[in-house]
Amino acid sequence: MCQFKRVTHTFVAMAVLSAALCVSAADAVKVVYHMSEGIPQASRAINNIRNHLAADPSVKIVVVTHGLGIDFLLEGATNPMEQPFAGAVADLVSKGVEFRVCNNTLVSRKIDANKLLMEAKVVPSGVAETAKLQAKEGFVYLRP
Repeated sequence: MCQFKRVTHTFVAMAVLSAALCVSAADAVKVVYHMSEGIPQASRAINNIRNHLAADPSVKIVVVTHGLGIDFLLEGATNPMEQPFAGAVADLVSKGVEFRVCNNTLVSRKIDANKLLMEAKVVPSGVAETAKLQAKEGFVYLRP
């Protein structure tokens, strides 16, 4: 009988924990960082995102880029202090941040998608992606 109670208590504790995790994931704040201004904006955004994650590790962050905003996601891109963005991007991806790049920008600027960091995902339109995340998926809009 004692063993049955222990198993039951363990099962109940696991069920409560699972339910709490589901609720917290559903209640997590979702944010889209919109970037279109180039390297200075990307440098600010990387710092903002690091601070954001430090304050709220459960936040879901998607970075959507178009125009000059894609430049930091190109292979070899560096910040104003000549530090590569690749390491910072990889670190943020390991924390759940997603980076999306506008295909319209790639086409209009004649940039091959193979020049992007491997962590970047190409979407048809950066503007449309930003709007969809806000209107249909409940993301809060931030522009660093």
